[in-house]
This record gives sequence, structure tokens and C-alpha cells, in this order.
Amino acid sequence: MQKKLIALAVASLASGVATAQTNVTMYGVLDLAYAYSSGNAGRDALGIKIPGKNTFSGITGIGAGNRLGFKGEEALGNGLKAVFTLEYGLDPDINCGIGTCGLNARQQFVGLDSKYGTVALGRQYAPGFNATANNDALDASDFAIQSSLSALNGMTITPNSPARFNNAITYTSPSLSGFKASAIYSFGETRDAFGSYNDKRVSVSDNGKYGLGLNYANGPINFDAVWQSRTNVSVPTTTFPYELAGTGKSINEWYVGGSYDLKVVKLFASYQALDNKNKRDVVTGLRVSGIEDSNLWTLGVTAPIGRGTLDLSYGRLTSDRKWTGDGVSWGAGTQYTYPLSKRTSLYGAYSYFSNNNNVLPGNAGQAIAIPGIVGATGESNYALGAGITHSF
Repeated sequence: MQKKLIALAVASLASGVATAQTNVTMYGVLDLAYAYSSGNAGRDALGIKIPGKNTFSGITGIGAGNRLGFKGEEALGNGLKAVFTLEYGLDPDINCGIGTCGLNARQQFVGLDSKYGTVALGRQYAPGFNATANNDALDASDFAIQSSLSALNGMTITPNSPARFNNAITYTSPSLSGFKASAIYSFGETRDAFGSYNDKRVSVSDNGKYGLGLNYANGPINFDAVWQSRTNVSVPTTTFPYELAGTGKSINEWYVGGSYDLKVVKLFASYQALDNKNKRDVVTGLRVSGIEDSNLWTLGVTAPIGRGTLDLSYGRLTSDRKWTGDGVSWGAGTQYTYPLSKRTSLYGAYSYFSNNNNVLPGNAGQAIAIPGIVGATGESNYALGAGITHSF
């Protein structure tokens, strides 16, 4: 019994020493708003107009993604540190969070940081995530134009979940005269139809992802350039020609964006493109992976108005349709944010989207990221909302 007590005392002391050497921070964001969004329902597969409108009215997050996170570091000596982040998404309006709807991980990684940069392993942001958030006048909110259009078209250069890569290893350089580089590789870890990793049927490069990013931030200037690619894309189909894992080709994307702060106003602009090298379906002419070649550009401006900030943004997405005209969706939005403190703010927002008759049904612009599609092919839709954001 005495030996057990001594062992417990030693373990407790060791735990206390480890705690003293490790800095752990709990943080989070709570954002809720009332939102109303509406648009005509569009047409069915036979081209017959569907009566009624797609309408949403309720409580949801708009300004920032709800989350709860833990991050920390431990000094290892000689300037080397162990670092980690565990961050989980929340939906507080429907009582969906840790323990009630499972773990919806935004980030989960561990790594080492030194004067030469940071190397980390786990689920992490690709370079396109931060780049698009840096250069969006609407702060990459759910009403943001670039955020909505890029996610709807299957782009991974977006401030949304497609820019969070699983099974990833990353490198982030230190800042040198305002320049910072980042790189990521995500292992596809693809199994064959029998659940094995047999190298006669699958390759270690199947469904892999990689990205390279360069950021320059100095004074009033911010600039980002990004390249991201999905390699040997597995594109299983139910119609001829059949596709198997490893027979798919790459989906490549690039992005440039920047901002300039004139103090009176801050200007934003971005341009990005997607090139899907996979074959098209012989009947429909659509890419068998469901993602079309496309380009997206945005413009934006923010200006201080009173104690708050007024944001304006416009964007246009064009997708390549082989046997018909290009699909075009455009959107415009505005938001006013009023800070009550450093951690709490109120906001009101409005956005509008319009889609031509060649936009794919699943890719119709929607004015707010809610369950179901509000936007419809050949129709316009709008959303407005007001809410509160608190960070801790």
C-alpha cells in the first residue's frame, strides 16, 4: 500500500511539472443570428416550372464558424517547441456539439516549431483556406460571395471544409521581411473494392492532395498566391466509361488575391481558376467527377463607419459546359459590424445571387449556407440576417 502511495505521489509530481512546462489555451467562437432567405424554386428535369419558393427562416450562424478549441505548446529547449491544436465545430442553435452530434473536427494536429518553421501532422488547413479569408471583404462569412460560389463549384481554394485536408503533413516557414511560405500534402489512403491496399489495384498517390502557398503581408499590403491539386482522383461512375481508383486524373486549381489598406477604405480583389483533367461523360458532356472547369473573381471594399465597419463585395463564377452555354452565377453582398467590445460584436448582412439557365442544379448560387439549396438554376435569391458574435 505504501509503495502505491509513493508511486501516485511521484506521478502527481511529474504531472505537475509537465503542466507547468506546457501552455494550453481553450478558445472558441459563438455566432448566432436570425436569417431569412428566399428564391424561386426553378424548374424540374422536364423544364416545367416548380411552383412556390425555396425559403428559409430561422436561427443560424452567419458571421463566423462556431467552434470550441484547445491549443498549446511545450518548450523543448534550444528554441524547439511541441505544438498542437484540437478544434471542433458546433451548431449551438440545434444543440449539436461535442458529445451530442459526435466530433466535427475543424483542425486536429500536432507538430514541432522552431526558428526554421513549423512541421505538423493531422487534419489541417490547406494554403487556400487562409488566402481566401485574407482577401475577402466579407470576412469569409456565410454571406460572403467568394465563400459561397467556390464551395458550390467544388473548389478546394475556399474558406470552407474542402480546404481542410485529412491525413496531412504541412510545413509553414517563418516570416521573412513579410514573406511566408506554406506547403501541404494529404495522403489519400485509398482502399480497393475489397477493402485492401493491394498495389495492383490502388496506388499510394490515389486521391492525394497537395498545396503550395505564398503570403506577403507588410504594412497596408497583403498578397496571396496559391496552387492546389487533387491527384489520381477516384471518380467511380455507374455509366460507361467506368472509372476506378487510380485511373482518374488531376484536378488543379490556382489563386491570386490581395488587399490594400488606404485607412479611409480597404480594397480587396481575387481571381482563381479550376482545371479538371478527368474525362467527360459521353452522354451528358459533364465531367465524370461532377466538377466543371471554372473561374471565379471577386472585388470588395471595407470602410469604417462610426465605430463599426461597412463591407461590400461582388463576385462572378463561370463554369465550362461542353454542349451548352457556360453556367454563370454572380452575387453581391454587404455587412455592417458594430463592436461592443474586443470580443463581442453585432452585425447585419444582406446578399443576393443570380444564376443563368446553364448553372448545374447542385451548383446554383445560394445566399446562405443552410441545409438544402435555396438557389435554383435560372433563378435569383436573396438573404438577410442580423446577429451577434462572441469569441473567447
